[in-house]
Parts: sequence; structure tokens; C-alpha cells
Amino acid sequence: MEWKIIVLNFLYAALGVMLMFITYRVFDWLTPQVDFPQELRKGNVAVAIFIAAIFVSIALIIGGALK
Repeated sequence: MEWKIIVLNFLYAALGVMLMFITYRVFDWLTPQVDFPQELRKGNVAVAIFIAAIFVSIALIIGGALK
């Protein structure tokens, strides 16, 4: 029974990471005028903070939904 809980937690974690990646890709698609990877390579701190805020927000939403 304990293994079942551990496996289920790993599946939830994988699902959360997949949903975060999909959300990032959708947001990247919705904002074609901003090239996020290029801006990060240039050292644009504002873009880095913005992407981090998106990840934290989506993680909170997904975490609440998976609970």
C-alpha cells in the first residue's frame, strides 16, 4: 500500500511538470512579439522574473487542483 502512494505522488509530480510546460508553451505562443529564450540569453532580468512568476502561479493552481 505504501508503494502505491509513492507511485501516485510521482505521477502527480510528473503531471504537474507537464502542465507547467504546456502552460509555458501556450503563453509563449500567445505572445509572439517576445522571444523569451533570446531575452533570457541577453540577461533580461524582467523576463526572468516574469517567467518565474508564471511558473509559481501555475504551480499554485495545479497544486491546489491536484490536492
